[in-house]
Amino acid sequence: MKAVGFYRFLPLSDPQSLLDLELPTPVPAGTDILVRIKAISVNPADLMVRSRGNDGDAPKVLGWDAAGIVEQVGPDCTIFQPGDEVYYAGDLNRPGSNSEFQLVDERIVGRKPKSVDFAQAAAMPLTSLTAWEGLYERMGVSHDKRENENKTILIIGAAGGVGSIATQLAKNAGLTVIGTSSRTQSSEWVKANGADFIINHKLAFAPQLKELGIETVDMIFCLNHTAGHWDNMAEVIRPQGKICSVVPVNEPINLDVLLYKSVSFHWEFMFTRSLFQSKDMLEQHRILTAVGDKIDAKQVKTTLTQRLTPIDAANLRVAHEKIQAGDMIGKLVVEGF
Repeated sequence: MKAVGFYRFLPLSDPQSLLDLELPTPVPAGTDILVRIKAISVNPADLMVRSRGNDGDAPKVLGWDAAGIVEQVGPDCTIFQPGDEVYYAGDLNRPGSNSEFQLVDERIVGRKPKSVDFAQAAAMPLTSLTAWEGLYERMGVSHDKRENENKTILIIGAAGGVGSIATQLAKNAGLTVIGTSSRTQSSEWVKANGADFIINHKLAFAPQLKELGIETVDMIFCLNHTAGHWDNMAEVIRPQGKICSVVPVNEPINLDVLLYKSVSFHWEFMFTRSLFQSKDMLEQHRILTAVGDKIDAKQVKTTLTQRLTPIDAANLRVAHEKIQAGDMIGKLVVEGF
């Protein structure tokens, strides 16, 4: 099968940084399904894993967002059958989706929404799982809109992949959504996704919120530079509020600033379930199915903003460079071998 991978970490300007490869097609066992990949999305996770290099002799295949068609199923599968159209974010412990075929545990796979194409679906899994888990599981947002009335959430980095979905889900849940953005184009995107208000994350939060008549917020979803926004977050979170972040700190921060407000801080890492083979792995299948239903019901829209064709090393180097630049709006998808 065709695949794109690398043997060692090199700058993206080096043609050897990502290579077109021919690899054996894997065979499913247990609860694995073999998926014929139709489209993939590129995420910061791809860059993170690539930067760690390759500790083996075999090529490393990246990719943690995909949509495709089930080709074969393992003997213990009960959810999917050959021919089913699926989408998923995969598992950091296993070869990624930058290949013609991929093995993935069916418990972390969802049925592709019927109303979108494969590229539009491939833009959604990782960001949707991260946003859903962050909102509903970490910060305890209710699925009952009545319980969310008059509650506010500040989404830092609302124009990015996760922010684009989190904004839609939060608004759909009945929350008042304040998104952050620093550019006109990204602000327009955030507003289009349903944000009630927009503030600039490069400026102090409190004065901007006060101009909107908001003293404190009930929740903060931090999707950009946790340490850099720490003091701003501590200042505007309400007493007994909740903060959730997806961005590693990598430097000392003063957790005590949350003490007197009894604020809870949560980490969200979408790969936790598959990484530790937790007993509730099936929950990711349920989440992706629920998101798919919302897409088909026009309650959530795909965040695809850029397409590249075909899936090969040259296009993936371009995609990685775009993600590395750090100013992406929405999601970039590469489709077709």
